[in-house]
Amino acid sequence: MKQLWNKILKNTLLIYCGLYTFATILNSILYLAQGIYEDPNGNWHELDRAIIVLIGVLAFEFCIHIKVKNRIISAFIGYIPTLLLAFGYVWLAGLREPLVKNAYSDIFINYTMMFLCTCIIYNIVDIARKKKSKF
Repeated sequence: MKQLWNKILKNTLLIYCGLYTFATILNSILYLAQGIYEDPNGNWHELDRAIIVLIGVLAFEFCIHIKVKNRIISAFIGYIPTLLLAFGYVWLAGLREPLVKNAYSDIFINYTMMFLCTCIIYNIVDIARKKKSKF
């Protein structure tokens, strides 16, 4: 169990907390810049963000641990099904309250950017580690 914690769960939890914190702070800054001092979407918005970030982190972990040599193919194998899962979650959220007209394009852009940024950072760190280990 300790090996599972050290190898997978610890890093996954750190990535999740970092992404969720970054997304929440960025959202708050954007609202404040627009002169909005309270989140108009309330607590459901926070839970929705938490679930979407969790889906993104699980996709990233899936891409890392899948046994495919080509990283781009590995990324698509993780990205496509989890993007569909994110769309499904947005659809379910629409059963709770009416969606804005561009909800699906918003989730596509936000999810894709989160996924790309996470993959780019991971690849930069991985390349730097490989170069460091050569010396």
